[in-house]
Amino acid sequence: MAGVTAGMTDPDRIWSEAALRLRAEIGEGPFSSYIAPSSVRLDGSGQLVLVTPTVYARDWVRKNALRRMNELWLGLDGLSRRLDVRCRAEMGSAPPACAVARGDAPSPAAAVIPMATVAPVADGARAVRAAGLQERLTFDTFVEGQGNAFALAIARQAATWADGHFNPIVFCGPYGYGKTHLLNAIAWEAQRLRPDAKVVYLTAERFLSTFVRAMQDRSTAAFKESLRGADMLLIDDVQFVGGKASTQEELLSTLTALIEDGKRIVLSADRPPMALTEVEPRLRSHLASGLTCPVEPADRALKLAVARHRLEALGRLGVVSGQARPDVLEHLVDRTPGSMRELEGTVNTLAAVAGARLSSLTVEEVKGLLGAALRGGPDRRITVDEIQKTVADHFSLKQADLLSERRTRAVARPRQIAMWLCKQHTTRSYPDIGRRFGGRDHTTVLHGVRKVEELMAADDQIARDVEALTRKLRG
Repeated sequence: MAGVTAGMTDPDRIWSEAALRLRAEIGEGPFSSYIAPSSVRLDGSGQLVLVTPTVYARDWVRKNALRRMNELWLGLDGLSRRLDVRCRAEMGSAPPACAVARGDAPSPAAAVIPMATVAPVADGARAVRAAGLQERLTFDTFVEGQGNAFALAIARQAATWADGHFNPIVFCGPYGYGKTHLLNAIAWEAQRLRPDAKVVYLTAERFLSTFVRAMQDRSTAAFKESLRGADMLLIDDVQFVGGKASTQEELLSTLTALIEDGKRIVLSADRPPMALTEVEPRLRSHLASGLTCPVEPADRALKLAVARHRLEALGRLGVVSGQARPDVLEHLVDRTPGSMRELEGTVNTLAAVAGARLSSLTVEEVKGLLGAALRGGPDRRITVDEIQKTVADHFSLKQADLLSERRTRAVARPRQIAMWLCKQHTTRSYPDIGRRFGGRDHTTVLHGVRKVEELMAADDQIARDVEALTRKLRG
């Protein structure tokens, strides 16, 4: 992208550049299916929105591409705006963003794109919607199993504003096993039970970006007032504040103020608080002072229940007719590695291609329909989590070792190999890979990838290890 710099303001031009980069990262197939038919528009409040043609495309973008899309957008946009994603039915006749930028939009009120320095928080159910919650992530849609039963019980207790509340509560565990779902469910239920309360939900990334913007705009007082006026504060993926000194200081001050006022705090992280070595000790101590609640990886029975539940939900939406045969569900679960999110993605894919034929499909027919989407396919999707587990097992380590701060060669070299494999076999960016390896900077990942490339040419053992790991990942 020679000649392209940050600081542009025309949404059309920003989207053109960001989309070009996204196409290169996620591949032509997904881009053509979900991104290319979409367009950037403005809603009535001036929020930039990527409008997809269907609900299915919206959900795919939200799950697989929205975070990276915003990283690319923020790197180009001189106004530091962010993109939301909605389907066409939700947007109605909103004007194209480029029309507003030129002054051609019919509504003068929509011609101004506000630069909010504070997360959009207000009272009532409209507030939690504005804060980025997903309406389908409620207690009613959460599937209980052996690995998450305790976490679910604690989440229900937190949502009822019950006395004896542990403060803060930190849900911890690997990506994709229900932490975000639990925080969403708590927020929705807490707001339903106390409509007058101020329930604030933020991802750590959003906390970071709004705080940085508030400092740039010299409006940190408004930022602090917005958060410290909350009756319940929920922050998702808190590990991402690691390494950001001023942001950690602000988060610590916010948590301290809320706890002193008897307000409720619920957070999630990919590890227990004391294992967040990139987070400074005082904040770590505060996070560990309440209740640490593990969310364990799902067993086979829970995965089967999740797959069945997802198909039932898609049936209610009219996407499929009937339920899949038990052996088909077992095949999906056994051939889909990794997290519940990945399993839901496979189920969504089956539903999209099967439709009304779902209940009559055999395992062999499913294999033919899904092809490489399942584990046995030659081009199946390999995940960061799977790479980390495979590398850790190969080198007789724990997955947590690869995410830790340990720098001995016995850990650092396998970590670099895992990063190289992630860059080769996933569509993740360097910053995203870094985040998934304990919140490391993208330059660390880049160095690791280049180091492995050098060693493969000079060290036969490294080359053999990489070759063996690649064969394992490809099944």
